[in-house]
Amino acid sequence: MGDPPARAHRGTLFVEEAEILACEHHEADQHVIRLQAPRCAAAATPGSFVHLTCDPRIPMRRPLSIMRASAREGWIDILYKVVGQGLAALAERRTGERVSTLGPIGQGFVAHAGRPRTLLVGGGVGIPPMVFLAETLAADHAGAWRPLVLMGSEVPFPFRARPSTILVPGMPDGAIACMPLLDGWGVPSRLATLAGYPGCYHGYVTQLATEWLGSLSPDALAEVEVFACGPTPMLRACADVARRFGVPCQVSLEEFMACAVGGCAGCTVLVQTPSGPAMKRVCVDGPVFDAEAVFPAAA
Repeated sequence: MGDPPARAHRGTLFVEEAEILACEHHEADQHVIRLQAPRCAAAATPGSFVHLTCDPRIPMRRPLSIMRASAREGWIDILYKVVGQGLAALAERRTGERVSTLGPIGQGFVAHAGRPRTLLVGGGVGIPPMVFLAETLAADHAGAWRPLVLMGSEVPFPFRARPSTILVPGMPDGAIACMPLLDGWGVPSRLATLAGYPGCYHGYVTQLATEWLGSLSPDALAEVEVFACGPTPMLRACADVARRFGVPCQVSLEEFMACAVGGCAGCTVLVQTPSGPAMKRVCVDGPVFDAEAVFPAAA
């Protein structure tokens, strides 16, 4: 995995006073906020994030993944779950107010045309980048993309799930619940949980991915690429699953960040590179990395 060019974010990172266009509130203290941030929206890619000020009284920004972006209309959507004082304050903000945004930040996912069967795996607050990537692939009519999105959560999903209208061969019996937004785009999705929600696969989302991958022929597996975002144990499991089936995998890491622009080096992780082990900054060198570089096979 090569190093990104020095100062790769120059000219693509913007500070905007973004107006709050809409707020949605869901179970388990999950929220979706739409911000009018045209410069960020125009430059955002799946896997990138924004660093925003939750409240004028809280100076430290919070890094949040972008779930959707409309370059034409100039807005971005952010799904987040309240954890701590900052995001609790953000959840209290209202339509018409403004928040300071810095973004888009980070190296995003890169899908390769030679592997059009894209398997997108999102866990908890790792769901947003998968929605962004799915929408981007669905909108690329020049490509032959065949995305499948698998989502896992142990709290209620931040949308009203319903039975999918899209058949997915190789999916276990009873796993029929989907994210309606994706179904509307023609992108199949399935949900996994241990909480017993109707229509969901009973188990971890990585187990569901394993079952689907295990149903594919060798020729079909040769067309698969995995993309994942979620908690570290889930990402490690995704890397193991991808290794088992011999398919490439990209993971988006979640780390605590201070500056989010590479200056403080507070979010570094150990990454295997062609020249040996190196410490990389999740904010600007990532958050997306090759899974094998971050979670190599055990010796």
